[in-house]
Amino acid sequence: MKHIFTFLTLVSSLIAFCQAPDAMSYQAVIRDASNELVASQSVGMQISILQGSASGTVVYTETQTPTTNVNGLVSIAIGEGTTNDDFSNIDWVDGPYFIKTETDPNGASDYSITGTTQLLSVPYAMHAKTAENMFSGDYDS
Repeated sequence: MKHIFTFLTLVSSLIAFCQAPDAMSYQAVIRDASNELVASQSVGMQISILQGSASGTVVYTETQTPTTNVNGLVSIAIGEGTTNDDFSNIDWVDGPYFIKTETDPNGASDYSITGTTQLLSVPYAMHAKTAENMFSGDYDS
């Protein structure tokens, strides 16, 4: 019985590690209105996922207050911010999707820097696409 429990624990752990994370990495260099780097400073960010177009329906929104590094670079994980939405509920099949970022270089929520760009394929999605070709048999057997 001990071996069965150990095996099930191992299988459960492997399945957990094989899942794509419910977050995605995002990096940006933050500059103020004078085009100066915002270095080593807390910035306010609101991130939205839009469906259909750059002005499409908002399906997810979160806020974060990361700190830039000495080069003005901020690195965050979208899906791990403060939100009332559920990142895992986004149906990625119903794209295209766009990411809208709004930034307050002063660390609050007076967002003065805005940008929107289309989300393209990511490594997990590219790998998942190859999975559709892994089985060529009959599911009914």
